[in-house]
Amino acid sequence: MPKLHHALDADGQPLELPPNQGRRPCDFVTPVPKPKKKSSKAAQAAMVFEDELGLSAEEQEYNPKPIINEIRSHVATWRALPSDRDWGVTPATAKLLHYWRRTEVEGVRPFFCQVEAVETVIWLTEVASQRKQYAHLWEHVRAANKQSSPDLLRIAMKMATGSGKTTVMAMLMAWQAVNAVRSPTSSHFSRGFLIVTPGITIKDRLRVLLPDDPDNYYEHRDLVPHEMLGEIRKAKVVITNYHSFKRRETMDLSRVGKGLLQGRGEAPMTTETEGQMLQRACGELLAMKNVVVINDEAHHCYEERPQGSVEEIKDSDIKAEAKENKEAARLWINGIKALKRKVGVRAVYDLSATPFFLSGSGYAEGTLFPWVVSDFSLMDAIECGIVKLPRVPVADNLPIAEMPIYRKLWDHIGKDMPKKGAKKSEELNPLKLPRPLLTALDALYNHYLKVDEAWKQVGIKVPPVFIVVCNNTSTSKLIYEYISGWDRPNEDGELVNVHRGHLSLFRNYDEHGNRISRAPTLLIDSAQLESGEALDPEFRKIAAPEIEQFRRERQERTGRIESVEDIDDAELLREVMNTVGRQGRLGENVRCVVSVSMLTEGWDANTVTHILGVRAFGTQLLCEQVVGRGLRRQSYELNSEGLFDVEYSDVLGIPFDFTAKPVVVKPTVPKVTTRVHAVKERVAAKPELEIEFPRVEGYRVDLPEERITAKFTEDSRLRVDPTMIGPTAVTMGGIVGQQIEIRAEGLSDQRPSAIAYNLASHVLKRFAGEDGTLPVHLFGQVRRVVREWLDGGYFEPKAVPKGVIDYLDIKEQAAERIFLACQRFEEGENRIKAILNSYNPKGSSRFVNFTTTKAVFETNPKRSHVSHVVCDSDWEAELARVLEHHPSVIGYVKNQGLGFEVPYRDGSTPRRYVPDFIVRLDVGTGEPLNLILETKGYRKGDAQLKAETMKTMWVPGVNNLGTLGNWAFEEFTDVFAIESDFAALADGLSVKVAA
Repeated sequence: MPKLHHALDADGQPLELPPNQGRRPCDFVTPVPKPKKKSSKAAQAAMVFEDELGLSAEEQEYNPKPIINEIRSHVATWRALPSDRDWGVTPATAKLLHYWRRTEVEGVRPFFCQVEAVETVIWLTEVASQRKQYAHLWEHVRAANKQSSPDLLRIAMKMATGSGKTTVMAMLMAWQAVNAVRSPTSSHFSRGFLIVTPGITIKDRLRVLLPDDPDNYYEHRDLVPHEMLGEIRKAKVVITNYHSFKRRETMDLSRVGKGLLQGRGEAPMTTETEGQMLQRACGELLAMKNVVVINDEAHHCYEERPQGSVEEIKDSDIKAEAKENKEAARLWINGIKALKRKVGVRAVYDLSATPFFLSGSGYAEGTLFPWVVSDFSLMDAIECGIVKLPRVPVADNLPIAEMPIYRKLWDHIGKDMPKKGAKKSEELNPLKLPRPLLTALDALYNHYLKVDEAWKQVGIKVPPVFIVVCNNTSTSKLIYEYISGWDRPNEDGELVNVHRGHLSLFRNYDEHGNRISRAPTLLIDSAQLESGEALDPEFRKIAAPEIEQFRRERQERTGRIESVEDIDDAELLREVMNTVGRQGRLGENVRCVVSVSMLTEGWDANTVTHILGVRAFGTQLLCEQVVGRGLRRQSYELNSEGLFDVEYSDVLGIPFDFTAKPVVVKPTVPKVTTRVHAVKERVAAKPELEIEFPRVEGYRVDLPEERITAKFTEDSRLRVDPTMIGPTAVTMGGIVGQQIEIRAEGLSDQRPSAIAYNLASHVLKRFAGEDGTLPVHLFGQVRRVVREWLDGGYFEPKAVPKGVIDYLDIKEQAAERIFLACQRFEEGENRIKAILNSYNPKGSSRFVNFTTTKAVFETNPKRSHVSHVVCDSDWEAELARVLEHHPSVIGYVKNQGLGFEVPYRDGSTPRRYVPDFIVRLDVGTGEPLNLILETKGYRKGDAQLKAETMKTMWVPGVNNLGTLGNWAFEEFTDVFAIESDFAALADGLSVKVAA
């Protein structure tokens, strides 16, 4: 029994106080530390433990904590009774309790939490049901079931992931079966058991509950006295997954075939009857009466509530997930009800680490099942040391962020990730994954290397496991390929290796680009594997090499020559997943698992040390399920003090933060709307107010044939810091225990010569001909220019490793700056020319017409064709005021609703830049100068690229056409000097033109 627990504050954070004596009361605490900086914004749904949403009814108040604590107190008092004659249980039960509570045991005996869960059910069933002073407890349980599962008697045990739910199931079954055999007329017991799981993975794992299984827990875990094994073997046990409750087609007919069979009569019955479904799913149990049902991961099984509609959910991914939850729960609960109608169900025992209603249930997502009677929380499990301690980001080296970036990674990358159902996923480029995701992988992988080395030094024969949980197939494929390498078809359609993979220990390819015989990285679609249905063709295509490779390995190990028909792909992949971390088994060499769906339950590898979440998480339910894959201990050996040594799992991208309160959205007050439009009367009185501009689509550059030279300026600098790529130093901490720092150290060759060579190869592509031919004879000159750029200090990594220049978009940004510097150096009127839109080469201020609720500046009819300037900032309002009063200004227009855009490249991404103003300026030549103006306070990297493109490509390219007037570009970077700077600019341009 736990003797101490940590003192926590009101937010569940540890206090600097000595541990409290005794067992922690039932309370719902998130066992992770707060970030050192924390946003006040509510971003995640809190768990619902109080009745704020109408779960309570007149006859039953919903607040489970008092009931759970009261039952726990009664069980503790009952447990302390010295004589089993006072326990009020059968002799068989008393003997089992003595056996489970004994302390003189070699090896690992049942944990206290396992014994307590079974004791609670025994006490309620054999003791409390017979005594009037406990009647209110049973009234609570029955009322909770009446409201949520009216036809069933359900009792739920909340047990943290890794605390041994399978052992609890075996103990419950032993208690029921032995008593049923010895007291066959008792209404409390049964020797028939239906165990329902959410997937085939768990179904396979629970074979240890079958009395005749070679590895059954009753014998191998020494859970019952030897003389009781005979009674255990009389139990009838069926293990199934809830998908088996779905009625199957009995005839494989198309719609046309069904129509022909029907003719003019009634439609033929082509699906199973309820009885046929039960015969297939429950088998020999149909010959018994009043069986016991045990639900593993029971949060998938509930009666949906009429209130609340899935259609009201706005987010499409969350809505789809809610619909899946709803259909799964309906199928599961209806299957149990059908069994009760057929043979009777004595009791339903629910086991789950997270017995909460899911989205789509009609209850608030995260509402605790009201029939929970015992609770051993994750906080309890951590304090007892029976699970690993999860460490999450608590601080990083990005000081502007309110919360560590990798605590809520999806918030920073989600918009840049491929959407569900993205077409042509094979064309997606792994190198274009968002920079914060790549840096997170780098940092977590570098810590994995240290853990792997530590395991080798102490002689652990299997490797630690790194798992990535993704939101869809496209995302998982990209990450899988980035990690382990990828092939693409060449011109002849043959697959060739493009990249060996960025994480060396996880590469599925050798140094020659051939696939490794035992691939360390695996791609899994969890949802499809759990359903037992055939794999989706798209996923089968993605995972085909791994499937075939593992099939060959299995044949080598077993010595059996199996054809393709002998073992299906899904069964093979499940076998690999089920044996990850087990020496001598199919999955022993797996180091990394990239999951297409959520590895939420049933996967019990105890070697998981690192988890990266790349998806949205809505509640504690989802977070705890995923983190639970990394909570099972690798070793249960006691140290010299009789305790477990602490083990850790390090987690990024899973936002354990649940103190947010629901946000009530207040109605917004309507804003004043202003129409901004071109005023015809102004142009009629003063035609020069109309401003025309070229619609540029691109640039044509005539390259030098002999020599490439660059002229670097301040705009050639590329500054890379954690704001661009994500934090590179992250402090990881658990609710208690040791903190560590993980760092991104770069995954590529960081020698200056290697960086220069790789970057020069990239820059050379900018000089390719129109047919894509690379001018390889210029490579030496390009490399020289690249070295000048590097040696001149124009690449400035700040608190990031130099290797980040190998990130594709960082490399593209560097290449763009170098290329623009080469254009700046080259002289010649016709070397750069703008390419105009062939259908609409010119735009005009006369087409401006839109409405806005933003602040506006009403223009002078003698200075602007357009009625207002929309003030996106005070800077723009100040510049408009200056333009209104300067004598050299003929006319001006704010570039909003105008359609004036400048094409440029931000790394590898083509973008459009929208400057602030176009001004027609009198420079004393008789022909106005068209001046493009930008106001900018803080110049980020993209502002440099915009300015460089304007100065080196757009302005010379348009001017070289010779038909669109003269153009110039200027930036203002000091709001208080705009008036004086513009005056100096106008004077300077007049002097320059005059000269």
